[in-house]
Amino acid sequence: MSNYVAPYIQEIEQEPYEPKEFVERLAWRTLRDKTGEDFDADALYNSFQEAIHELEGMHENYEIKVKRLENQCHDVETRHRQNISDLQRAHQTATKDFHALDAHINSVATKILHLGDQLESVNIPRARAVEAQKLMNYFAEFLSGEPLHSAIFTDPFRLHEAATVIQNLNLIAQELPSEKFSVARQRITAQYDSIECQLLEEFVSAHKMKDNSLMKEIAGILSHFKGYSQCIDAFIDQRQQIAFAKAKGEIFDCIPALCKETSDMVHEIFSTPESVMAKFVLNVYHGKLQESVQTQLADKSDSERYLKKLYDLYSKTVKLSSELSAIKMGNDSTFLSKLTKHIFHQHLENYIRVEVQFLKNKCSLILQRYYDSKNHQRKPIQYGGIHDLRRDLQRHIGGTVENYGGETFLSEEVSINLLQESKLAFRRCQLLSSSQELPANAVYILEILDGSLCKEHIDYAIELASQAIPPAEPRQEPEVFYFDVVRQCNAIFHLLEKLFIDSLVPLVISTPTHNKCLQIKKDMMLNIEVKLETGLDRSVASLLGWVKYLLSNEQRKNDFKPEADVGLISNCTPACSKVVNFIDRQIAVISESLDGKNVEIVLEELGIRLHRMIFEHLQQYQYNTIGAMVAICDVNMYRKCVKQLKVPLVITLFESLHALCNLLLVQPANIKQVCSGEQLAGIDKVMLSSFLQLRVDYKTAKIANQFK
Repeated sequence: MSNYVAPYIQEIEQEPYEPKEFVERLAWRTLRDKTGEDFDADALYNSFQEAIHELEGMHENYEIKVKRLENQCHDVETRHRQNISDLQRAHQTATKDFHALDAHINSVATKILHLGDQLESVNIPRARAVEAQKLMNYFAEFLSGEPLHSAIFTDPFRLHEAATVIQNLNLIAQELPSEKFSVARQRITAQYDSIECQLLEEFVSAHKMKDNSLMKEIAGILSHFKGYSQCIDAFIDQRQQIAFAKAKGEIFDCIPALCKETSDMVHEIFSTPESVMAKFVLNVYHGKLQESVQTQLADKSDSERYLKKLYDLYSKTVKLSSELSAIKMGNDSTFLSKLTKHIFHQHLENYIRVEVQFLKNKCSLILQRYYDSKNHQRKPIQYGGIHDLRRDLQRHIGGTVENYGGETFLSEEVSINLLQESKLAFRRCQLLSSSQELPANAVYILEILDGSLCKEHIDYAIELASQAIPPAEPRQEPEVFYFDVVRQCNAIFHLLEKLFIDSLVPLVISTPTHNKCLQIKKDMMLNIEVKLETGLDRSVASLLGWVKYLLSNEQRKNDFKPEADVGLISNCTPACSKVVNFIDRQIAVISESLDGKNVEIVLEELGIRLHRMIFEHLQQYQYNTIGAMVAICDVNMYRKCVKQLKVPLVITLFESLHALCNLLLVQPANIKQVCSGEQLAGIDKVMLSSFLQLRVDYKTAKIANQFK
């Protein structure tokens, strides 16, 4: 075999093996010293022949090795099968021996158990007899009337043994006739009480030394005594004395840790930990906690401070009960809740009366301080048709209108304060009211808010602002401050709606009271909205009344029918100029004072009424050609002015008015064509005819024939 065998083995054993690459490498090694012109096919053929021969030899060698290894594996398998067969026979033998041994052990155990029962049946009566003999000897000492001499009663280190003996003796003494054994019974009772007191003292000492194992032993002994409850009481007293003596800060901060630590001790010491823990918590609540609460709530002279303190203490107690609910204290899931209600019972019973009275006084105080800061004395507002009629007559005949220098007497800050006080009241109401009384109590607070905010403040401000609105036919330029009141009311309404949803609805949802609250809110807002709409209508009427006054007094008849040629018309009339300047100022005031839908509605109403007034005003005059041009200049100014309103309807109305004014200037022959144009196509022919009659040449040019 040639020297290529070793490389062949290495290449064939590579992973992954690629036959094509193997052939390529073989060819390369054969021809690596040859150039393209020196290619030797015979050499390559011989190389392949030699490689094939060597690979065949390798294959034969591997076949021999495989056969030899197969023979070796077969021999090993045969020996392994023989070993397994021997082990199976040995295992079967061991299993039989094991079953035999197990049966023998069971037989012996049965005999031993039977023997034990026989011994026990003999020993128990003997032990009882011995115990009874001892008790009889101890009883004889008490019966003799002489001082006790048994070591169990005289040795203080055998107190626990003495406790067991005296417990049994006390039970026996209770069954004996009192006439014959009265002395013995008295001595046993005295010794019983003495040992019980000593055990309690030892229990207290063990607690001070933090010896839980000794306390557990003593508690187990005392559990059979009448004074076992005294042991529990002593434990509770000691725990509280130590804990509260070291406590720093509020009592609510130390109680959770105290109860957790005590719970661990109780489960280690007492056999009935849940009942002991319940008694401990009861003692804490009715003791230190109740004492602290009553002390802090004793002073009710300041209702605001009292309510804040009540809310704070009650919320802390509820939180404390929630933390302690993880501790097992029996099967009563409402145990801690009942303790909390008991502590605050007298305060919760009268809570809503205190809350209502405080809220009324607080809201009245907030309002009074506000009016005092404005040096304003509240005036009685009289409502009704006769009073409203009297005020309107006074304005009509020129009575003075008091506008308070633009003061609206409506404060968002005051409203926020009233809403905040109500929000706090709702929060206290949610916590301090029972589930049955909560909806009704929430309504009480809502009614107070309605009275103080809506009636006493907003309604009053609206009435004052309504009285300050100038008359519908003013003789001097009106100052309207009513728009500021509308803006402030809108802002307050948003805050009121948020309070209603966030604070009130959660208290009354899913109850019949919910609909009642919705109706109260609806009524209060509807009442104010109606008054605001009335005031806005009167304000707009006053503004347009001044426009009417300007047009009536500033517009001259010859403005639209000049007798001579005035040259190029470039300016509007003085009346138009004053009206436009006035309307510009009012649009700015309204846009600044109102917001949202309010500004859109008011500006639209102002624009529609202004259009009607100007339309009717223009129909009062006759127009020649120059006058028509002047009128068109005026209408152009009005169009430019109303574009600030950004109301499409109003803009369209003034576009139509401008188109109508163009009819005053059109040549008679073209009137019919212009009237059928796009801008005038939708206008009634009667209106077109009435407007054309304003032309001075209406009859002479026989314009009426255009519509026949």
